[in-house]
Amino acid sequence: MSGTHNHAATATALIELHQLRKSYNLGQPNEAEILHGIDLHIAHGEFLALIGPSGSGKSTLLNILGLLEPLTDGSYQLQGQAVQGLDDEALTLLRRRALGFVFQFHHLLPAFSALENVTLPALMAEGRVSSAQRERARALLGAVGLAQAMDKRPGELSGGMQQRVAIARALVNNPPLVLADEPTGNLDTASTDAVFGLLRQIHEERGTAFIVVTHDPRLAQRCDRIVELVDGRIARDERVPPGAGQRG
Repeated sequence: MSGTHNHAATATALIELHQLRKSYNLGQPNEAEILHGIDLHIAHGEFLALIGPSGSGKSTLLNILGLLEPLTDGSYQLQGQAVQGLDDEALTLLRRRALGFVFQFHHLLPAFSALENVTLPALMAEGRVSSAQRERARALLGAVGLAQAMDKRPGELSGGMQQRVAIARALVNNPPLVLADEPTGNLDTASTDAVFGLLRQIHEERGTAFIVVTHDPRLAQRCDRIVELVDGRIARDERVPPGAGQRG
């Protein structure tokens, strides 16, 4: 893939941030601005690493991108839709349509089987799970290598397997973008490589865009683009040369 595809997609960018700012405790003596005028353009199908030291604003930015927190100033467009001013219901619908989430701690429900955990977004959205959605969940669990573990509960699965269930859950609504916050943060090296390889495979096969927050420079090098936040500003935004992150 060439590094030029993002320019062609400008008209229908997946994400457009313009002078995005985020402050806490507005109007209080302890008001603090965390993000200081972020400009960021992300095309459909990108695979991007978001890196930076603790306290740089990565989690805050990810929460805003995930429609979990409002921005304070500037603009954010997701799939061409301005998110500021949307009410909770509209935000929920947009989040459900456009976004999947994978966290460091997988947030699986312990009393539910792997299959039930993957169908949870459908259940929450519609109050029931259709046979088509259940089949899709089965197919996704097969795709992430868990065809034999669909009926197992999280407590019966290894950490890497639990994270695979979480990835399948993130994909069940077929979102154009998955936000992954330290998705391998508490996995061993072998599981980390397997889970990250799975994200890349999904990206190649489905064209799903990924934003991966990671502290692991080795993983960042295996992404196509690295955006580094320092003190609430973008300090670096560069493409990774093809093959730079190959294991060997």
